[in-house]
Amino acid sequence: MEEQVIKEGKTTAIVAYMTMLGALIAITMNLEPKNAFARFHVRQAFGIHLVFLGVALFLSVWFFKYALLALYVFYFIMWLYGFLGAIGGKTHTMPVIGVYFQKWFTFIQ
Repeated sequence: MEEQVIKEGKTTAIVAYMTMLGALIAITMNLEPKNAFARFHVRQAFGIHLVFLGVALFLSVWFFKYALLALYVFYFIMWLYGFLGAIGGKTHTMPVIGVYFQKWFTFIQ
């Protein structure tokens, strides 16, 4: 990806990792003009936030503190991986699940 595209989309990409609300704001920020770097990171961030919220809701019904702790560790590691990638101008998908986020969230343009 060219340097100018990364530079223009970096702010939107970083905002996407700031909670689910940040991801929703980043989606609207990337509506016009569209930026490929920002789109990549918005999809990744939206996916990890959605997975976290979905699994947390599931675990809230059957409270198991070690599973909840594992979820928070997983979420933090994935968040940090994506956030540092956005800051560094990298487009590496999240391990295992990142490829699916790019396929499933094609509505994010």
